[in-house]
Parts: sequence; structure tokens; C-alpha cells
Amino acid sequence: MISLKNITKRYGALTVYENFDLDIEEGTITCVLGSSGCGKTTLLNILSGLTSFRGEVHPKKKCAYIFQQPRLVPNLTVKGNLKLVCRDEKKISEILSRLELSEKADSYPVELSGGQAQRVSVARAFLYEADLLLMDEPFSSLDTALKIRLTDVFCSLWKEEKRTVVFVTHDAEEAYMIAQRALVLKEGKVVADIKDDSPVPRAYGENSAFRREIVKAILS
Repeated sequence: MISLKNITKRYGALTVYENFDLDIEEGTITCVLGSSGCGKTTLLNILSGLTSFRGEVHPKKKCAYIFQQPRLVPNLTVKGNLKLVCRDEKKISEILSRLELSEKADSYPVELSGGQAQRVSVARAFLYEADLLLMDEPFSSLDTALKIRLTDVFCSLWKEEKRTVVFVTHDAEEAYMIAQRALVLKEGKVVADIKDDSPVPRAYGENSAFRREIVKAILS
């Protein structure tokens, strides 16, 4: 269990969290939803240690982070970017194939589309040996068909290692497809905590109770 205890975070006069508590079960996929400014990305930054805060996160975990922007090294090829975190050529080739990027292995970031660059950042995160995977809207730049295919690949990769995943999204459908637990934040508080232990990924557009609960919580 990863426990956040008495977390307080302020940006000047703006209080994002005050005495905030949250337990995250290890080896599960937790989705965080909510309107802009509710504290979603700040929560990821607290878990990663990228921002200062008062309170405690225990235990602290080595983490991989997929940001909203790919943040690739511009003067390195796709393969070169991945070699920064993994020297195993076979693993690199395998994950590029699974993410439909094999033909881009020797391309530079400037030669990639936004969706391709983000897929490279997903590959980099899975190649990096970390217990905790943080994702900030990782599929937002992808079209629907590619998003569906990549959620399948993501869940397949996750099942092989069962890392703890915390990901932020504004997309209820995306949360429904991947999450085992969906948290809806409002003004720095959890206003809905919804769980579903059915296998992931779930079918796109399926009218399940879990999906309806997520949508209802977002709209309320």
C-alpha cells in the first residue's frame, strides 16, 4: 500500500490540498479524474517527488512518469531515447513492435507525429525499471482507433509486471477501459471512489455500471 497522509500543497494563496489522505493499493491501476485545477497533476507530482509539499508519502517508490508532452531528447533517435533507460536491444525492439513503432526506430523526434512521440514515451516508461508508473493524460493526442489498440497493448504490458499505476485523464471512456479504481477529485478532495475488478481492458463504449458511475460522478 502506498499511503499519502496529511498532504498539504499550496501555490501561493491557492490551496490545492489540505490534510489530504489517500491509500493506493500496489499492483493496481488507479485513474484520477476531475475538472481542471482540481489537483490531478499535482497529485502525480507529489507521488513522484517533483513538487514540495507538507505531509508524508510512504513508502517512497522509484517511478516512471509519462507526461502530457513526450519530452524526448531531440538529438537522439527513437532507439537512442529508449537506450537512455534500457540497454537491452531485444526488449527495445519488442516494445517498439508492440507499440506499432518498429519503422520509426531510427527516426528523430522531429520526424514523429504527436501520437508517435507519445507512444515512444510510453515505451520508455515501461522499459525503465520502476515500481510506480505515473501517467498524465498519456493517450490524449491519439485518435480513437489507435487509442483502443494501445489501451490493449498497455494492459498487456501491465499484466506482465503488475506495476502500480496512477494515471490522470479527463476522458471517462479511457478511465472505464483501463482503471480498476476511479477517483474523482473536486477542490482537492475525493468526491467519488469507484472500483471494478473485472478484467482490463474493457470494451470501448460498453454500457456497464462502472462506466455509468464514473460519468455520473464527473457530472455531479
